[in-house]
Amino acid sequence: MFYGDRIRLRRDERSDLPKFVEWLNDPHVRRFISLHLPISQANEEGWFEHMLTLPQAEQPFAIEISEKGDWRLIGNCGFFDFDQRVRSAEVGILIGDKTSWNKGYGTEVMRLLLRIGFETLNLNRIFLRVDRDNLGGIRAYEKAGFIHEGCFRQGTYRENRYEDMLFMSVLHSEWHPDEEKNDPNA
Repeated sequence: MFYGDRIRLRRDERSDLPKFVEWLNDPHVRRFISLHLPISQANEEGWFEHMLTLPQAEQPFAIEISEKGDWRLIGNCGFFDFDQRVRSAEVGILIGDKTSWNKGYGTEVMRLLLRIGFETLNLNRIFLRVDRDNLGGIRAYEKAGFIHEGCFRQGTYRENRYEDMLFMSVLHSEWHPDEEKNDPNA
């Protein structure tokens, strides 16, 4: 497991699937992810079985927060679309538990993923895509150290309209883990 100040990342378990299905069937939770249609338990079980066949670096993590000495599942995150030649990967995050929104968990998760990506996976570049309208996500990514790279104009389609998709990244040479400890906004 990987630990942050208030979170830990562990591997997804089959027992997490009902909670994932609940979150992914909530239109507000699903709003800014690439899944556009509701899913069934069978869909999620199929995803889980496929996920187990992926290399370990591409298997996602469950996000848990510490509450009164216990750990509570609030989301999912991970690396994908690895390019070994340039040592690059994309990251994604879903905070599915709406009671955990706007509490800084997204920033903490992204900082922990940067540490894992650079220190454990030996990546040089970690990037993400985010809807221009996802202001909370953008703010969390900026606080974690991601830099805006560009815009994929009308790069996604949601709710009967096209929306711009922003690209953000952090290079290993730009990453400063010591600054996180001194960040009053962390």
